[in-house]
Amino acid sequence: MRKRLTCVALGFTLALQACGPAATPEQQAQRQHNIACATGTIAGAMIGGAIGNEFGGGSGQDILRAGGAGAGAIAGQSFAC
Repeated sequence: MRKRLTCVALGFTLALQACGPAATPEQQAQRQHNIACATGTIAGAMIGGAIGNEFGGGSGQDILRAGGAGAGAIAGQSFAC
């Protein structure tokens, strides 16, 4: 019974959203730009953290990993945005 109620509520929610206004081309372009920026930032942080992980040892490795992630996030954002 609980699954059925959840499915009905989800279906009702999706039906209501379908009645909303369609996004304008400008809104779609802005959304795609925001997704690209976020993806570039996250990918840059992951790659920078992985590179920073390869250097140092002990707590120095943690510092380099964090620094690499920060620098990678900045570089990824500047590249993607």
